[in-house]
Order: sequence, then structure tokens, then C-alpha cells
Amino acid sequence: MTEQHQPHGFSARGVAGAENTSRPGAEVARADTTVRDLPQATVTRLATYLRVLGVMADDGTLIVSSEELATAAGVGSAKLRKDLSFLGPNGVRGVGYDVTKLRARIEAALGLDRGHQVVLVGVGSLGQALARYGGFGRRGFTMVGLFDRNPDRIGSTVDALTVRDVAELEAACRELDATIGVIATPDESAQEVCDLLVNAGVRCILSFAASPLDVPKHVEIRRVDLAVEMQVLSFHSARNAETEPAAASAAVGLRTARSASSGSGSTTNGSVMAP
Repeated sequence: MTEQHQPHGFSARGVAGAENTSRPGAEVARADTTVRDLPQATVTRLATYLRVLGVMADDGTLIVSSEELATAAGVGSAKLRKDLSFLGPNGVRGVGYDVTKLRARIEAALGLDRGHQVVLVGVGSLGQALARYGGFGRRGFTMVGLFDRNPDRIGSTVDALTVRDVAELEAACRELDATIGVIATPDESAQEVCDLLVNAGVRCILSFAASPLDVPKHVEIRRVDLAVEMQVLSFHSARNAETEPAAASAAVGLRTARSASSGSGSTTNGSVMAP
């Protein structure tokens, strides 16, 4: 069970976010280095740990063990400890991690402590759903601008934001200090919108277009293809359909063997009784 209080005599030394008093400034330098050197898989898992820690904090949890956090995140505890080791000293052996401080450490590593202004282009059904999603704000992302080229959408309001003409995108990105651009347009418009974002100085782009987009090397782009994700699910569904009958047949065979064994004068340890 997760502890709901801070243990008596609990020391801040070694806990996530704790100050390293033996070498002033050493922990900050190490954190700066690890942010640059974090493996991509670790970055993805850190985001998962952060989400889980947020739920724990909402539930009032103050301290969590590596086993509890790993189980909640769906990873092994050894992998979790290795991931967190990139962030410097974390946790107290035999006690666990301070939830609040570990959240702050991960947020800093992911760059969430500085906040991000997000602009979204393409206010169709998907775009409107993204614009209305409240989870972005809780994770350090503020939706600051919505853009579309459809005259029927321009001037409309989505979650207190007025949809602007995509022709204003470049100037608006500079005005709003946008750091992330989201593309939710049809595929045929995605590259044009991407170019506008890059020209406006946006260096991080999330695209929901099925087609890959060309960007300069200094621009980071992540692509979410929902059809591909569903195809992956289809593969797992087909594989499960093939393995389930075999597993069921094996289980029936095992039960039959046990039944035959119990009816032929065998003891519970498998030795044969004399007739």
C-alpha cells in the first residue's frame, strides 16, 4: 500500500529535486547534460511516469516506492530506476520517491517547467476535439491559437479561442510566441501548413497527417497516424485469434490428462498405488 504521509525522520537528501549540498551546482550541471542525452525510449517512459505521478498526487500520495510506480506505469522496476538515474539522485533507499519532487524533476527534464504555447491548424472534427482537450493545460501546454482556411469556421469560437484565418499564421506565431504547432488539416494541405510554421520560427510540430512532411534538420516533428495505430491493433487481434484456440486446446488436454491420471490409481504426487 502506498504511504499517505511523510515518514518520521525523512531526509530530503537524495530525493528527487533535493539539493546536493556536497557539490553545489553539480546536480544542476548533471541535469542539463541528461536532458540532452536522454534516450528517446526513456523520454517516452518519463512522460508516462509523470502522468502516473500526477494521478498519485491527486489521490494524496506523498511517497511512492519504485515497485509501486513501476507497476502503475506498466514497466519493470529495474527499468524505471535506470530511467530515473538519468535525472540525477532520486529517492531514498527503503523509503521511496517524494511524489511532488519527482514530478518537478521530470517536468524540468521534459522542458515542461517553462511552459509551451501551442497553435493548432485545422479546426475540423479532430482539431476541435484537440482544442477542447483539458489535459494539455494540466501538463504545461497552453493552446493559444486556432487557424483554418474554411470561411465557415473563421471567426467561430472553440473553447474561448476565436478561429483565425490561416493567412495570419506566420505573424500570429511570432505574436503569440508559439513553441509547438499542431497540424490537423487534410493531407493535401499539411506540407504547406508545415512550411508556414517553420517560417514562423516554430521548432516543434505534431502532425496528424498520414503523409510524411519535409522539415529542416533543426525542426523536431512527430507524426500520429491513427490508421497505422489501428492496423497495429488489427495485427494483435489476428495474432490473439490464432493463439487462443491453441491455448484453449492445450488447457483441455491438460485437464483430460489430469482426469485420466486421477482415475488410474495415482496418488497426488504422481506415484502409482498398488492395486
